[in-house]
Amino acid sequence: MTPELITLMLSTIAISCLHTATGPDHYLPFIVLSRSQKWSITKTIIITITCGIGHILSSVGVGLIGVVLGWQLSNLSWFEGHRGDIAAWCLFGFGVAYLLYGLWKANKNKPHKHFDVIDESVYVYEHCHGDIVAPKSRVKVTPLVLFAIFVMGPTEPLLPLLFYSGTQRSYLEVIVIIIVFALCTVLTMLTMVLLGIYGYSFYDTEKLERYVHAIGGLVITICGTGMLFLGW
Repeated sequence: MTPELITLMLSTIAISCLHTATGPDHYLPFIVLSRSQKWSITKTIIITITCGIGHILSSVGVGLIGVVLGWQLSNLSWFEGHRGDIAAWCLFGFGVAYLLYGLWKANKNKPHKHFDVIDESVYVYEHCHGDIVAPKSRVKVTPLVLFAIFVMGPTEPLLPLLFYSGTQRSYLEVIVIIIVFALCTVLTMLTMVLLGIYGYSFYDTEKLERYVHAIGGLVITICGTGMLFLGW
């Protein structure tokens, strides 16, 4: 196993676990619906895994765009002799840009998805901080709605990691990254859901959730920095 693959694996683990754990929308709806609808543990696990798979498929779909772009770039003759350095600089550049975007987004009051618990039901809507949301703006959350939400919410930081593997023309790296991402995402979702069902309360993740894009950018920046300057 090469140092590059180990670095990419660790970055994938960090991104998938942090992205999932810092987003209450990845587990809170399952906890509330499981309790209010009196789902069995088996049903809760199945629905959580199904939604997790939807999230994985959409994320991998976006990430494969990076693989195709990297693969096509690697076919250029001038790129061949400097493949590793150029790919690492691209990874580093994307990480810095995404980090800055995440910080900008965290400090700008833009609409974002939010969940409300009313009686025994869960509702989803978009709002800005300080907005008063009319009841008609809310959509009642069902298992099908949950699945649709996860399919439409890919993990964008996976794209540059798969782009890097594409430039290396490494099927092994692409497959390993996808498998690691899938396992970490589903296991983190299940862990948070089961802990919540069994009565463990979580720290307030709302403030940290605002910085989820910045965190992803920071992880990618560290990954690129290590490849460029530290010999990872």
